Amino acid sequence: MPSLGNSDEHLVKLLQLTIRISVRILAILMTILILLGVVDVGFVLFKKALTSSPRFVLSISDILATFGAFMAVLIAIEIFVNIIMYLREDVIHVKIVVATALMAIARKVIILDFSETSADFVWAIASVILATSTAYWLLSKAEDTPRERPPGSGPASQPNPPPAVEFNATVSAREGNPSKDG
Repeated sequence: MPSLGNSDEHLVKLLQLTIRISVRILAILMTILILLGVVDVGFVLFKKALTSSPRFVLSISDILATFGAFMAVLIAIEIFVNIIMYLREDVIHVKIVVATALMAIARKVIILDFSETSADFVWAIASVILATSTAYWLLSKAEDTPRERPPGSGPASQPNPPPAVEFNATVSAREGNPSKDG
């Protein structure tokens, strides 16, 4: 049976290589998408500015649509950061993913037309914002709290531990009780 374990190890290495190549392809595609998004934002902004009346004066709806396009590009950049972090550390950083979700819901709120939106939808978005913000806050709080070190990771396991400070009990006892000295 040991040969079975060896073939499984080769299969796992092959699958990991396939995933890493796929993630690199996603990074390249996301870069192309970001560049196309920037070009699109510029084109839409220029087109709206030329076709508006008076010229180069945007209406509030045009500005909100432009903000939505900007936010879409920023969300794509955040997703790109997630991909790069995964490539570097082979770990999905939940805090960055939650921050991306917060940005996406913020985009939705920015471009939301409240005259055409039901109250239930607004309450649902508010719930999503509250839940996502709470998750982000908890993740931030978890990063800020010091964690217990596992056994063997303390100062004794360091290659050159700091010199120990010796405590002389007899000197302390004499200093604390002068009647024995005199």
